[in-house]
Amino acid sequence: MKLISWNVNGLRAICDKNGLDWILKEKIDFLGFQEIKAHKEQIPKKIYELGFKHLYSNSAQRAGYSGVMSLCNFESEVRECDFFEDDEGRVLEHRFKNFILFNIYFPNGQKDEQRLNFKMKFYTDFLSYLEKLLKEGKEIIICGDVNTAHKEIDLTHPKANQNTSGFLPIERAWIDSLLKLGFIDTFREIHGTIKEKYSWWSYRMKARERNVGWRIDYFFISKNLKSKLKDAFIREDIFGSDHAPVGIELDID
Repeated sequence: MKLISWNVNGLRAICDKNGLDWILKEKIDFLGFQEIKAHKEQIPKKIYELGFKHLYSNSAQRAGYSGVMSLCNFESEVRECDFFEDDEGRVLEHRFKNFILFNIYFPNGQKDEQRLNFKMKFYTDFLSYLEKLLKEGKEIIICGDVNTAHKEIDLTHPKANQNTSGFLPIERAWIDSLLKLGFIDTFREIHGTIKEKYSWWSYRMKARERNVGWRIDYFFISKNLKSKLKDAFIREDIFGSDHAPVGIELDID
């Protein structure tokens, strides 16, 4: 099974740029979009032409903001958010067999202290929810834009960003807690300490051209799926957004 996650930074904009054409050439079982910035009635026709059997979306109440979408070729029970009061369209939770697959656009905390507190509450509530699911014996996959780089190796200028939301100690400690709970950062599991591999670049100062970036988009899996992990990757060759698609391959039917 091939699963891909991509913060498209505007679904309508990326369709206007023909930024989804590459999807037609690949065999993808699950595709999770974040930051779609569209309500259901605004979803472009091109999305329905990608050939997926099922389409689900969770849009923010606020127009042109946030939102997630999942395209998949398998049946699942879909929930929007069971652990957080969410009017920003941040979560789609898919349940099938013993699996739970989350497509999440985690909050950004850079605006001000209030938004940082909002982000940290989201993190804390989600971690508690995951702990409950693990106790139930679920096999869990988490994908999305986590909006935090974990280690110094995960961004170009770690020292310059020590006091920037997205690389604050409290945010990085949350990823530590997630891993201690038993989750695996799939990219690091496959590629170890490989350097200069990023998933987001600022639009300013030709950052992507110079590969001045951050790895803030992830696939995490619970340790009971470790033996099924076959590959993890970042598709730096795909353009159209300030993020690159990230993905994994799992040996599951």
